[in-house]
Amino acid sequence: MILFDFTTSTNSPGWQVVNDDVMGGVSTSRFEVLPHGAVFSGVLSLENNGGFASVRSSPIRQSLSGFDAFVIRVRGDGRRYKFTVRTGTGFDTPLYQCDFTTKRGEWEEHRLPFKDFIPTFRGRVLTDAPPLNPAKVASVGFLISDKQEGPFQLEVAWIKASASAGE
Repeated sequence: MILFDFTTSTNSPGWQVVNDDVMGGVSTSRFEVLPHGAVFSGVLSLENNGGFASVRSSPIRQSLSGFDAFVIRVRGDGRRYKFTVRTGTGFDTPLYQCDFTTKRGEWEEHRLPFKDFIPTFRGRVLTDAPPLNPAKVASVGFLISDKQEGPFQLEVAWIKASASAGE
C-alpha cells in the first residue's frame, strides 16, 4: 500500500522539519517536493551539542494493521539515515527508529520490518516501551544523526507499507 508517492504531484502535503535548533543546535534542513520526487537535505552540525536533522509527515489516516514492514525507495549520499515512526500525535511520544545506509547516487529500495524499529525518546532508547504497533502509526519521517558534520541529501521516490506475502 502506497503511503506517499513523491513521483506524482499528489499525496505529499504537510511535512514538518524538526532540527536540533529546538535544543540549541545549529543544523539546518529542508524538505522539498519536486516533480521527480522529494528531497530531504541540509547541513548537519555538532555545534552546541547538536547533531540531528529530521522531517516528519502529516498524520497518516490509513490503518497499517496487517502489514509488517515499510519499503522506501531512496537515493542517498552514502550516509546512514533513520526511518522514523510516531504512534502518537503529541511532541512527547516515543519515536520508533530503523537505520538504513545509502549508496552514494544509487536508487535503492530498503525493506524495514516493523520488528526492527527501536523505541526512543529524545535520542535515548526506551527499554520499557512496547514494540511498534502498526495499528497505531500516526506519522513517518526521516532523521539523520550520524555524528558527521557537513551537507547531506536524501531523495525519496515513495514510501509503502508492505506485508510479507508481497505488496
